[in-house]
Amino acid sequence: MKNPTIIITGAAGGIGQAIAQGFARHACNLVINDLDESALEVVQQSLADRPGVEVTICAGDLADPDFPEQLIAHAMSTFGQIDILINNAAWRTLQSLRNIDRATWQRTLDVCLTAPAFLIKHAAEAMEKQGTGGVMINVSSMMSDRAAGNSPAYIAVKAGLEGLTREAAVTYGRSGIRVLCVRPGYIETGLSLDYEQDAAAGGMARKLEGYITDATPLGRAGNPEEVANAVVWLCSAEASFITGTCLTIDGGFSVNMNSYPLKKLQFPDEY
Repeated sequence: MKNPTIIITGAAGGIGQAIAQGFARHACNLVINDLDESALEVVQQSLADRPGVEVTICAGDLADPDFPEQLIAHAMSTFGQIDILINNAAWRTLQSLRNIDRATWQRTLDVCLTAPAFLIKHAAEAMEKQGTGGVMINVSSMMSDRAAGNSPAYIAVKAGLEGLTREAAVTYGRSGIRVLCVRPGYIETGLSLDYEQDAAAGGMARKLEGYITDATPLGRAGNPEEVANAVVWLCSAEASFITGTCLTIDGGFSVNMNSYPLKKLQFPDEY
């Protein structure tokens, strides 16, 4: 695509900001969304000197049932086309199924699954009218199939998002629209540090990171740029025959059974 128009939700920081930076290595039009308008302005300013890059902000709450259509309309009125949609925004709380309330469940569902579904619906309508195809990427999580007992709504919606990816790929494939999913593992972002909200837990986020890195073949957490690089590649012509599937980006964590300290106990001369 030449000078594509790209919508990125949750773009004020973390993976979403890194995706915006990744696309901005090429001439493109960016529509960046988040709740925090001032943080979006900082991202916009950081991209101001990129040649051939135009950035517009559309701040708003994806839990608002009217907002997904408004976001698509903003992109169309500003740039006249939509070529790529990145459903990256996320919201969660840390609590077990024993304690979750309906309002928390519903907001997680609205932000992480319902909004992506209707953004896909409205963006696909625009892409089909253009007749030029397009790409949509849903950002899931390795938690989609690895229950942790601490975030039931988030785990449920990420599993649902992967099912939605397959459904949308089948629905829109004949229009030349590819729909894919990336499944990041432990990535160093603000969301991955939300365990710090419980000071009494004694740095729970860092304890969790230690557990995951001990079980990760590559031996470290990932960074947002590594996810962004995969997203940008999946949207490129080099990935033109890939759709309806999910790429796991977790340093090998999900395929490993036990931690490396345990392996070393079993085979001290090998690990």
